[in-house]
Amino acid sequence: MTPVRISVVTLSFNQAPFLEAALTSLHDQAYPGLEHIVIDPGSSDGSRDILARWRPRLARVILEPDRGPADGLNKGFAAATGDVFGYINADDMALPGSLAAIARHFGAADAPDMILGRGLLIDREGRARRRLRSSRLNLRDAAFGAMTFVQQGHYFTRRAFERAGGFNPENRTSWDWELLIDMARTGATARNVPEQLGAFRLYGDTISGSGRMAARMAEDLARIRAKALGRGPRPGDRAEQHLRLLARRLRDPAATLEGLAARLRPSAAAS
Repeated sequence: MTPVRISVVTLSFNQAPFLEAALTSLHDQAYPGLEHIVIDPGSSDGSRDILARWRPRLARVILEPDRGPADGLNKGFAAATGDVFGYINADDMALPGSLAAIARHFGAADAPDMILGRGLLIDREGRARRRLRSSRLNLRDAAFGAMTFVQQGHYFTRRAFERAGGFNPENRTSWDWELLIDMARTGATARNVPEQLGAFRLYGDTISGSGRMAARMAEDLARIRAKALGRGPRPGDRAEQHLRLLARRLRDPAATLEGLAARLRPSAAAS
């Protein structure tokens, strides 16, 4: 049986300390249907030397400027030939066995348009800090911040990606969320799966860890919220937000307690 062809795009920009771990995490799985494409718009920290060593194992390396991460990802997927798409950043990792699990889900007769897997939060050194779970896809929960989403565990069909129009190249902070919402709005079906598929590395230099671009992120999230709701803000939104956040905590008390315990420990960003 021909394996499901999985195209994974990796964004690489001045993340040499982590890049090899990201590449190894995918290729050490020896999954026969992997197509790995790397985008590097102009690293100057030795990343391109690493990519030169890895070039024989990569399907394609695109070394050209882009208009930001979302634009770079669009370039990578435009070059992809797979049936299933996913993306692992140069400072994140795929987890062992993830590609085979992804292939099983998309090879099933009742396969969805996208899967939402679980993952791990890791620190700069790669130490696991806590487990991450994606919530069930619900546009109103997503709009009000009551949905969790593990980007490293998000895989989707080529058709769903193309139907949504790909990533919004103007989004510089939360392009992953916007793609998820755009796919849901165009009718993509989603299924939560139990496997831990990817690791998200949180440390001081990341957008999430550093808090830089906070104003731009607020603008991007406001636009995504309006898309998810199909309207602009209303006076009752704050109350609905509180109710949905409470419902989320009650639905998954174990995750709530685990998140609280993680916040009480020394933060991954400070490691």
